[in-house]
Amino acid sequence: MPARPTWKGYLKISLVNIPIKVFPATDAAATLSFNQLHGECQTRIQQKRWCPKCEREVPNSDIVKGFEFEKGRYVVIDEEDLEKVRVESTRVISLEKFTDDTAIDPIYLERPYYLAPDGPVARDAFAVIREGMKGMAGIGKVALYGREYLVKVQPREKGLVMYTLRHANEIRSMDAIDELSDMPAAVKADEVKLAKQVMGTFEGELDFDSYRDDYQVGLREIIDAKIEGREIVAPEVEAPPKVVNLMEALRKSLDSISTNRKKTAAPVSRMATAPKKRARA
Repeated sequence: MPARPTWKGYLKISLVNIPIKVFPATDAAATLSFNQLHGECQTRIQQKRWCPKCEREVPNSDIVKGFEFEKGRYVVIDEEDLEKVRVESTRVISLEKFTDDTAIDPIYLERPYYLAPDGPVARDAFAVIREGMKGMAGIGKVALYGREYLVKVQPREKGLVMYTLRHANEIRSMDAIDELSDMPAAVKADEVKLAKQVMGTFEGELDFDSYRDDYQVGLREIIDAKIEGREIVAPEVEAPPKVVNLMEALRKSLDSISTNRKKTAAPVSRMATAPKKRARA
């Protein structure tokens, strides 16, 4: 099924305005979800909007937005009020600053979206901007879902990818983590060297397609088994042993990796050293 845009507007760089569509870059349907049921009869629970003062259910048409400015006191905001605070980013993503595409700390990245041109006329200009932005990221703002986000836009394959960004006041300082307050000021150089050796044995190109969500796979198996009336016995999971001697654990890791690699390479080496048969005359 083709992806549907969640936002339409313009991508603006200086005096250039390109009609665009914004699409979610992630698929929520890839994750299993559950409904709440009444355990006695397995009927799906209904979430009703209830007014405790009037003691009755309230229809959607009677629900308004309220901001609590004092305990128990609200000011009501309607659509006419919201129209008065419409900002440029409601229809335009204006890129006001450009930086290296790796310059932003990943902790600020929130949610990814794909940008595509809106209509044939916009394609050429969109392609030029995408090529011109290679290696760079544009920073701007966009209004989505009732709030204005700071965004990062950069080229990706045939299009552009946009990340909503967290603001600085949304990032908690690591100083707030008490467990990090008494970290050792210095570490042993020989332990660091050995740790790097262990990690170095796992170096290689990252392929996200080779990873799967084992929890979701297991959950799907349990669901299928219950539908079919089968029973699945949970495997025993052993707790990992506590590290008492770090150097010993690191050395054992290297020995284990080396042994496993020799076992894997052994059949290959025998094939490589096997004598070749002479061709018959």
